[in-house]
Amino acid sequence: MRLRPLTIPVLLLAAALPLGAHVGSPDVFFEGSAGPYRLFVTVRMPQVIPGIAQIEVRSESNDVRTIQVVPLRLTGQGSKFSPTPDVAQASKDDPQFFTASLWLMEFGALQVRVLADGAKGKGELSVPVPSYAQRSLPMPSSLRWLLLLLTVLLAVGLVSIVGAGAREGNLEWGLASGPSNARRARVVMGITAVAVIGILYLGKAWWRADARSYQDVINFFKPPRADATLEHGNRLVIRAKGPDPDWADWVKMDEVVPDHNHLMHLFLVSAPGLDHMWHLHPDRVAGGAFEVDLPTMPAGHYQIFADIVDKRGFPWTLVGTVDLPQINGKPLLGDDSAWSGAPLASAAGDSKISRLPDGGRMLWQRPDIPLQAKAALNFKFTVEDKEGKPAQDVEPYMGMAGHAEFVRSDLSVFAHVHPAGSVSMAALELAQSGTAGAPNTMQAAGQGAAQTAMAMSMPSSGPVQAEVSFPYGFPRPGAYRIFVQIKRSGRVETAAFDTSVQ
Repeated sequence: MRLRPLTIPVLLLAAALPLGAHVGSPDVFFEGSAGPYRLFVTVRMPQVIPGIAQIEVRSESNDVRTIQVVPLRLTGQGSKFSPTPDVAQASKDDPQFFTASLWLMEFGALQVRVLADGAKGKGELSVPVPSYAQRSLPMPSSLRWLLLLLTVLLAVGLVSIVGAGAREGNLEWGLASGPSNARRARVVMGITAVAVIGILYLGKAWWRADARSYQDVINFFKPPRADATLEHGNRLVIRAKGPDPDWADWVKMDEVVPDHNHLMHLFLVSAPGLDHMWHLHPDRVAGGAFEVDLPTMPAGHYQIFADIVDKRGFPWTLVGTVDLPQINGKPLLGDDSAWSGAPLASAAGDSKISRLPDGGRMLWQRPDIPLQAKAALNFKFTVEDKEGKPAQDVEPYMGMAGHAEFVRSDLSVFAHVHPAGSVSMAALELAQSGTAGAPNTMQAAGQGAAQTAMAMSMPSSGPVQAEVSFPYGFPRPGAYRIFVQIKRSGRVETAAFDTSVQ
């Protein structure tokens, strides 16, 4: 399919609901270092493409004087030639907070490059963003009737002007129009009316064709379906099926790239209670399918969220469901993990403590104020051993301090978030590879240095701090469950926290 910018008339029809490369979470949150400056960047994605993204940048220190932002392609020639950056405006009330607006003109995998300048010199970082149209809504009735009235007036006026010209255009001064002039005017007006009607018909046909093209783009970027089948009693096979017929030609499963060392991150969440969650890593097999031998699991209905990244750096989350019998499977190995607990209530209370399997616990450093939707936050968690002291055995988990999954009670929101933010780590590495001082930037953002162009960076071995944080913002109100995963002494542990968002 052709992914092209839409024309202005079609944009007048467009609005959006929150759908994203994650599910139901379109905005992008990122925390990383632009040279010597630590920045928290929020990209509020536009409702349509072309559209205006709202950029928010908060500096950890007060020595940043200027912030500039510029959009580029994530890969290819468009990632190498930057247009003139836009200057962000510093807040009058908070000099460490900057805002800017950027036009995003293309579909697909883009990046927002942030250029910082201050007392310590210059620095830059890049934030990968998935750019796509989300939804169109009907034109408001008042605008529709106004445009129709203006169209009728213009059409009648055009026919009348042409008729008047044919009837009286050649008359001498002071002479009256005769019957022959009147007949000629009626003929010319009739021909003009037919031409005007034809033009209006063709314009309406063009409008509908462009609207269908716009809808095709919307469908193309909707979350693909995860078709899951159970084979041999405990082997789950997953095949991707895009909502658009051309999706499989554009996103080839045999060309997806590793995202922190795995081609797919599979999450199985029990529905509707969210009382079981598995984070698994299927292997790719011939034909573009993925399969995994399931661990021991209770029978039930499970929601599937499967994260992949295509070769262009665009992240996709496959969505589906599967009904499983009792599975007597293999023990969890490597990076795979599981969690079980109480069901999530539709009106969840706020929890700050989650017990860990070894007798320790994880604490959420939650603010005492109510959580608000659309607010960018830094979710901080600390790990304690069974004696209540900071854990000393926390290790890197897939190249970072931890992972978090934010899930709304109705499963309409799912976000797989890292300490660097809600961005894909594979896309982040592509974005940062083009910035000045890329190795240092990647070390700050992903806690490691780049090893390959596509693989996730890994930090040095040994213990890490008993604290992990995740930049994110809830897309809308509701009850949420937050799963936080860390690794201790070679074993993955999962904590869960419930919260209500206003």
